[in-house]
Amino acid sequence: MTDDSFTIENSENKTWAELSSAFLPNSTGNNVESTFKKYLRPDDQSLEKIKWLGIFDEKKLGLADATPATALQKLIEEKWKLDEGDKDMIVMWHRFVYLYEGKKHEQQSSLVVLGEDVVHTAMANTVGLPIAVAAKMMLRGEMKLTGITLPTLPEIYNPVLGELKQMGISFSEQHRVLN
Repeated sequence: MTDDSFTIENSENKTWAELSSAFLPNSTGNNVESTFKKYLRPDDQSLEKIKWLGIFDEKKLGLADATPATALQKLIEEKWKLDEGDKDMIVMWHRFVYLYEGKKHEQQSSLVVLGEDVVHTAMANTVGLPIAVAAKMMLRGEMKLTGITLPTLPEIYNPVLGELKQMGISFSEQHRVLN
């Protein structure tokens, strides 16, 4: 349902059950939830959350010229709103286990960012600030790369991560030898 490559015919009049059914094999009409359970086998808690989201409902999408992705985005934006006083949180944890010089190593990297309020969110900061830092570097001539470049080059990520650290956004790293 995250496909953005085609437009759903008559999307404003399609229901969520009809859209969901289109993504499941042998699913028609009222059995979309049971087909979903059969093929994806979610645990009870996950199924309750998916039902709460509304993808099995007979409610119309109400969005003209929608792609599956834009329809899902609209639904999520309606359901996943922050209320006044709420804060979001970004939590990332990476764990790598590898063999080096005959020894097993573990590298862990973690990041926790708490949003300030419903406008100044952790999501906005962790997405927007790295882009802003990179744009500033380009405008100042500090980044000499041209063309389309992934941010996986040290000349991009090292200065960006350095500036983000000054803003309070940084990963915590731990390394240990396992044997």
